Amino acid sequence: MERLAFKMRLFKGQEAEYKKRHDEIWPELSALLKESGISDYSIFLEEDTGFLFGVLTIEDPSKMGSLPEQAVMKKWWAYMGDIMESNADNSPVSTPLKEVFYLP
Repeated sequence: MERLAFKMRLFKGQEAEYKKRHDEIWPELSALLKESGISDYSIFLEEDTGFLFGVLTIEDPSKMGSLPEQAVMKKWWAYMGDIMESNADNSPVSTPLKEVFYLP
C-alpha cells in the first residue's frame, strides 16, 4: 500500500458545483477506482485559493497509469473540465506532492 497526494485547481465560484458533482459520483467511476485498488480517497479545498488537495491509498501505484485509458475516466474529466483547470485531453492539471511527514 502506498499513499499518494496531489493538488489541482478549481475555478473561482465553482466550489458548490464541485462538491455537488462529487456527492453524486457515478457508481461506475467509484467502482473503477476501487477495482484499481484505490481506497481512503479524500479531496480537500483551500477556499481562498481554489486549490484542491487530494490524498489516496493505492495497493499498486503502477495501476494509476491505466486509469486515463478508461472510458469512464475520460467521460468524468470531460464532465469536470468546465469547473477546474484542465489539460488539452480534459484531464485535470494535477501536481504530485511529496510527503514530508506522516503520523500513522
